[in-house]
Amino acid sequence: MKAEIEVTRPGLFSTIQDMGRRGYLRYGVPVSGVMDQYAAKIGNLLLQNPADAAVLEMTLIGPTMIFHGSAKIAISGADFSPQVNKAPVSNNAVIIINPGDELSFGRRIFGCRTYLAVSGGFQTENPLDSQSWYEGVTAQSKLERGDNIPFNSAEDAALETQTAVKVESGYMEQSEIAAFPGPEYHLLSKEEQEILLNFQFSVGKNANRMAIQLKEEFENTLAPILTGPVLPGTVQLTPSGRLIILMRDCQTTGGYPRVLQISEEGMNVLAQKVMGDKLQFNLKIHQ
Repeated sequence: MKAEIEVTRPGLFSTIQDMGRRGYLRYGVPVSGVMDQYAAKIGNLLLQNPADAAVLEMTLIGPTMIFHGSAKIAISGADFSPQVNKAPVSNNAVIIINPGDELSFGRRIFGCRTYLAVSGGFQTENPLDSQSWYEGVTAQSKLERGDNIPFNSAEDAALETQTAVKVESGYMEQSEIAAFPGPEYHLLSKEEQEILLNFQFSVGKNANRMAIQLKEEFENTLAPILTGPVLPGTVQLTPSGRLIILMRDCQTTGGYPRVLQISEEGMNVLAQKVMGDKLQFNLKIHQ
């Protein structure tokens, strides 16, 4: 049975995301999708949803929502001190929700993004084969006060056995980011390569679903390239010597040298970084 979640406070930046919109890069449509795929899949698997089912991704400050229908939910990823009717609940556990229950979030303990999964999934629009919100593709680009998010109500929710799993969240704290050489990596001098791989960078103030700009600079001797394809995880070296790591909502082409390509595991780590967090690239070589 269809039910809705009423948004009374939207949080800082909350969006519906699944595993992304594949096959449309040639039309200039970004992949989008959840920033931390590992965390999002945990919530879905706890609820026996498909691993790629759409979830609500919440950044830094979580929303406040009222459920108009019974539900089984799971919260995974960063710890934002979730509460049901102002009583604390745990991440990585199945939570029974009754009609009228309020889900809210408090102080951020660690991480940058947390995920809400609902048994049966969110029933939002699916343009271009994905529910992932992106401005210009979906009718909505972020959660707003007064929104009503449709989902499938779990009429027998209270009869189900509750489940919880122990999740190793240490990856959110690690600074090492696995990466592969990018198309222009070989154009860097040996000294520049050593700086790139041995220096500890920090996340700058410009960090969002499109890109993370690192704070530090080093001398860049490379000329701009002809416009070439880029993907989530592409690390661009700008003329100023700053590095930009493209994230899930990034553009599809770019003109800066592509010096590294972040691994999927590295993307999950980056998704949980906040301004000032440290990171260091660990170069992997394709076998």
